[in-house]
Amino acid sequence: MKRPVPKSAPFWKTTSLAALTRAQWESLCDGCGKCCLHKLEDEDTGRVHLTVVACQLLDVDTCRCSRYAQRKRLVPACVRITPQNVRSLALPASCAYRCLDEGRELPPFHPLRSGDAQSVHLAGASVRAWAVSERDVDEDDLQDYVVAWSDAD
Repeated sequence: MKRPVPKSAPFWKTTSLAALTRAQWESLCDGCGKCCLHKLEDEDTGRVHLTVVACQLLDVDTCRCSRYAQRKRLVPACVRITPQNVRSLALPASCAYRCLDEGRELPPFHPLRSGDAQSVHLAGASVRAWAVSERDVDEDDLQDYVVAWSDAD
């Protein structure tokens, strides 16, 4: 009698963030676009406030960087997420990098779980429906675009 071959656990359950290959690391990005939104830090409290204003390179329809390979050259302030800085960044609770760093499962809408690259958008977990490009906003008006971002987002 033939025994069923056990399914191996997915890489994100068996490999630490620091040990991921580049392809595995990149596949963890669900394409929500939230990390590309401008954030403002309150000088008095240090609290970080999220805005609906996206980096000029974020395609607000696809929620992907339009110039990913050149982003650091074109936008020097662009922050690259690494295993070393995940905890210090203002990432949403649903961010795969944050989830795994905190020992949590990927959200059900994550494309690695759903098998559908559009699932993050269909679940309403991306910035697609509400982000605006910084090209359309005066930098002096950023505080007018602050939104509440609960830790559950």
